[in-house]
This record gives sequence, C-alpha cells and structure tokens, in this order.
Amino acid sequence: MSLTDADLHLLRTLLQTQRLAALATLHRGEPAVSMVPVALLPECGSAVLHVSRLATHTKDMLEQPAVALLFVADATLPSGGETPDAHNPLARPRLSLKGRALPCPPDAPRYAAARAAYLERLPEARELFEFPDFALFLIEPVSARFVAGFGRAHSLTVERWRAALAG
Repeated sequence: MSLTDADLHLLRTLLQTQRLAALATLHRGEPAVSMVPVALLPECGSAVLHVSRLATHTKDMLEQPAVALLFVADATLPSGGETPDAHNPLARPRLSLKGRALPCPPDAPRYAAARAAYLERLPEARELFEFPDFALFLIEPVSARFVAGFGRAHSLTVERWRAALAG
C-alpha cells in the first residue's frame, strides 16, 4: 500500500504534535521500555534524545545501540478535532522507528543542530544541558512503520522516512 497524501499529512501531524515517545532498548538481553522526550532532525532523519547517563535506558543504548521509538497520536488533534477513528485505540495513528542509538558529544558534527532542534521542540529542557550527567543521542533510522489508521499500515525505507520528514 502506498502512502497517500492524506496519510503523509497524518504522519507529519503526528510527528509535529508528539513530543514524547516510548523508547525500547535491550537491558541485559531482555526488552525494556521507557518514555523519553524527543525531537527530530529532518535533514538526516534522526531522532534526538537528551538523556541522563544515570538512566538505565542510556546505559542500555551504550551497551546495545539497537533501539526503537514508538509515537502514538492523541485522540484529539491540536485543532480541537478528533483523529480518524479516535474512539478505537487500535486505529490511532502511530509510528514505530527502528534505529541505532549513537552518542552525540559536543564536538560531534551534528551536535549544534541536534541541540538546537531539541531546545526548539522542548525549551523547558534548557537547564538540563547544564547537568553534567545529561547527553545527546541521535537515533539513526534503520526502518519505520507507520499505521495511519485501521487497515492503513505503511513500511517506510530510510529514504522514504527522510523524504517524509523533509517534505
């Protein structure tokens, strides 16, 4: 099934409105899930996380960089309307992004852009950049799966994912 203009609009709306995602990591070989604030770098398709090195999920990402993020639409849109099939949780728009978690230290080429994107999206996190235990990570995309609604699922290559973000 190809991504329609309406579904592409829904995907972009989801990504513009959701500042939180579920982060799946491997913890000592077992699945673990946590919640993280997230921003996106459209020019490369990466997700940006700013996390504490004390957190289990950060240690997990350093030990095993294979991760996934899950974004789920709210039942209501910022405009006040409802998402399609809002009363059926299984039909809610959602995106699963598989990727590799890579540390993004201050001397990394993408650090300035990642930090700027994160703070534009989450300005209340500014003071956390002063904490020595917090660090930026980029989730380099491997693949994505977008469910626009009931019976409307789309597998996205990295190239299609990047094009959707850049559009």
